[in-house]
Amino acid sequence: MSVALRNAQRAVPVRRAPLRRAVCALRAALGASRFDVGLVCAGNGLMKRLNGEYRHCPEPTDVLSFPFHRVAPGELPRPRCRDEYNLGDIFLGVEYIHQQCRANGEDFDSVLAVTAAHGLCHLLGYQHNTEAEWQQMYQKEVEILEELNRLTGASLRPLTAGLF
Repeated sequence: MSVALRNAQRAVPVRRAPLRRAVCALRAALGASRFDVGLVCAGNGLMKRLNGEYRHCPEPTDVLSFPFHRVAPGELPRPRCRDEYNLGDIFLGVEYIHQQCRANGEDFDSVLAVTAAHGLCHLLGYQHNTEAEWQQMYQKEVEILEELNRLTGASLRPLTAGLF
C-alpha cells in the first residue's frame, strides 16, 4: 500500500524521497506494509494548533500521530474492508525538528526518520505514559530502526532514550 506524503510548510526544505523510503522500510519492519499511512510535514503554526486542540498543549512539537484503528501495542489492525487498510496519519513538525537539530548539531534527515519511526509506533498502539509503556515502545523503536539501519547502513537510535 502507499505512503501519502504531503509537505504543508515552506520553512524547511524536506527531501521527500529519502523520507518516503525510510517510512516504507519502517512500515515493513513493523509488518504493516499492506497498510496505507499519511505523512504530513508541518510547520510550527500547524503543529502548535494541532497539539493545542488534541493534547491541550498549545506549543509546537516534533510529532503527532492520529491512528485510524485502536489496537494494543504490537497488534496489527484487522480491517473489515479495503478502506480500512489505513494505519492513520503522522504529522512531523519539521520546522521544530529542524530547529532542534540545529541547536543540537544533529542530522536533520536522520532525525526525521527516527521521529517517523516514533510516530508509526504510536499508530500501532504504543505509548509512553508510564515507564513500562515507554520500555515496550523503546524496544520496538530499536527493533525497527535496526532493520532500517541494516538496509541503509545508517546508525539510527530512538530519540526517547532515558525518558524515564
